[in-house]
Amino acid sequence: MTEVAGHHREDLSIDQQLALRTASRKLGEEFASIYGTETIERFLHSSYDQFATGSTVPNFLPLLAERFARQRLTALARVEGHGDDSRPVVLFLCVHNAGRSQMALGFFEHLAGDAAIAWSGGSEPGVEINPSAVAAMAERGIDISTEYPKPWTDEVVRAADVVVTMGCGDACPIFPGKRYENWILDDPAGQDVEQVRPVRDEIERRVRVLLDELSVPAAHLGRG
Repeated sequence: MTEVAGHHREDLSIDQQLALRTASRKLGEEFASIYGTETIERFLHSSYDQFATGSTVPNFLPLLAERFARQRLTALARVEGHGDDSRPVVLFLCVHNAGRSQMALGFFEHLAGDAAIAWSGGSEPGVEINPSAVAAMAERGIDISTEYPKPWTDEVVRAADVVVTMGCGDACPIFPGKRYENWILDDPAGQDVEQVRPVRDEIERRVRVLLDELSVPAAHLGRG
């Protein structure tokens, strides 16, 4: 290919090119029984393009692209009926995918374990996770510092059983037949940890209710 995700190869460092080739090989091994090389590379390169414009950490881009492509390919496989995974899938959406939806994802994954799947996304993804949200979640023993703001894609929304929106308004995607919930929560953007704690605790309460409604047993989570 002469371009990678809209960027000429000469625009990428040798390390980036090698990292993308490694990512392509890993994804190819994971999804070999479902998708061909062309589909996998298309998802990897378009995922790279999602982050290339606004990222301030170019050396991290191939890893972000690999993680996002893996999520999208997993979602597409579910939509197309590959595999026999009956676990419920929940998608948490907010504007920047930097605070509310990331805290919800953190609680959901921590409490549900392997019994359910959760993803998150934003209508206008930010550059990094809100540090106050990271700190507030760390107080509960949950590390969301390795997460990253990302957009949603059609296959991810279509694969979800429940779509939880938080402040993205008309920008939130609507697909017929999906279960939607709109959680009205204060936006933690620009807030300190003390201001974020009440939002965090309300998110935990709502996640626990949702897990109960989905008949997913929630693990114990001690107070920090």
